[in-house]
Amino acid sequence: MPPYRTIDCTAENGVAWVTLNRPDVLNAFDVDMLRELHACWRALRDDDEVRVVVLTGAGDEAFCTGLDRAAVADPEARKEFGEQRGATPLHADDPVDLLPPKSGGGLWKPVIAAVNGMACGGAFYLLGEVEFIIAAEHATFFDPHTTYGMAAVFEPMLMLQRMPLGEVMRMSLMGAHERLSARRAHEIGLVQEVVPAGELREAALRAATAIASQPPLAVQATVRAIWYAQELGHRQALDVGRTLVQLGTDQESLAEGQRAFASGRRARWRLR
Repeated sequence: MPPYRTIDCTAENGVAWVTLNRPDVLNAFDVDMLRELHACWRALRDDDEVRVVVLTGAGDEAFCTGLDRAAVADPEARKEFGEQRGATPLHADDPVDLLPPKSGGGLWKPVIAAVNGMACGGAFYLLGEVEFIIAAEHATFFDPHTTYGMAAVFEPMLMLQRMPLGEVMRMSLMGAHERLSARRAHEIGLVQEVVPAGELREAALRAATAIASQPPLAVQATVRAIWYAQELGHRQALDVGRTLVQLGTDQESLAEGQRAFASGRRARWRLR
């Protein structure tokens, strides 16, 4: 992997670990982190050795706290963050669009978020496009936009893909006055597993290793199919699914799977 300044990226045995590495500002992102994450998603997309990605934050205080406002305080830096380009307000570049792994990075390999502390505001650009979330017991989720006079717009739109309407409304409207605990996040389906902080990496690695052990074409086609079903109409998704079944079925992997089944060997499983 190329060297990065604001993130770390390592890979072993088919699993890549991407760590947001600005713990002194609670892993808030600046322009450099946005660009490096975008480059990292593209590099992981093109690396056939990588089958699964785990995304986490440095330290144990925060996963990500969104935009680093101090880093964009000067006028030149603000130009990078969605200011109008040209004579009308219809042309604006927003580097936050680079942040999500799928819509920004074009990465359709599974991404697991290991949330190791606070996740708020712009963190939802990331959490909105991961496959599932494992959280440490002390993790919290909130969106402070309205408290500081800003409309919460894209973050709740992304969270509506994974949280009930009432929960999204409450989190967005309560702002910084309330935080969603890891336990409550699990109850409403935002988080799929809650573990003690010291077991977070082990839990994420266990899930990632299991996924990485399976044929990548079948896994990636499955990821695509489920996201299509989430975002398209039911009938449209079924139509796309017919194509994905053909594209995502590798005859060699299918034959290997059949041989494994006929041998009587079974995957070691655990009850969750």
